[in-house]
Amino acid sequence: MPAHHNIAAETELWDTFAASAFKDDAEPGFSWTQYAGHGPGPELLGDPRCVLEIGCGTGRALAYLAQRGIAARGVDLSPVMVKKTTTKWASTGAEFVCSEVLRYLSEEEAAYDAVYSIFGAAWFTDPSRLFPLVRQRLRPGGVFVFSQPPAIPGAYGPQGMYKGGFAGKAMFTYRYSYRPAVWERLLTRAGFLTADARILDAPHPGHIGTLLVRAVAP
Repeated sequence: MPAHHNIAAETELWDTFAASAFKDDAEPGFSWTQYAGHGPGPELLGDPRCVLEIGCGTGRALAYLAQRGIAARGVDLSPVMVKKTTTKWASTGAEFVCSEVLRYLSEEEAAYDAVYSIFGAAWFTDPSRLFPLVRQRLRPGGVFVFSQPPAIPGAYGPQGMYKGGFAGKAMFTYRYSYRPAVWERLLTRAGFLTADARILDAPHPGHIGTLLVRAVAP
């Protein structure tokens, strides 16, 4: 049963997140994992001329790519975050759009060499709806890459997630967790030619690793 998303409520949630996560003194930076200096970098995107980040958050990754001459566009649900990122990173050439990702991918006709998500919309969007739309927005041979925490063993599928503590106003969203092999099947069923999902170990034993998934369009 697909999770029912209340977009207005989730927008409020991510606006609240924006107020705490965005740092005015942040610098451009690109990392797939939650550990600084750990794991691969933007080379997983290939050599794209234009990219789309879904759930672009603070915009640091987009700014990093834009500074290297890549046409970089990001989509985020939070108006507060998009306003902040547009102001902060305007000089890099990165572009930020406020939209719900499924609506944007359904209505926008632009094509990209790469679409990616770093602990972003690929974690919080039903893959059965998201993946076919991403595939349609990719040019032939384009890549879709995303990272997020791996599933907790035995806890798979859509899962409710409270934000901001467990008292006060109920602010929550849904995140999606599966074993690597299931992510691969979901992607190939959505029309991707190949898909590779793996868990990258943390730099310290026993710490939370990172799910890293890369799929290639026909």
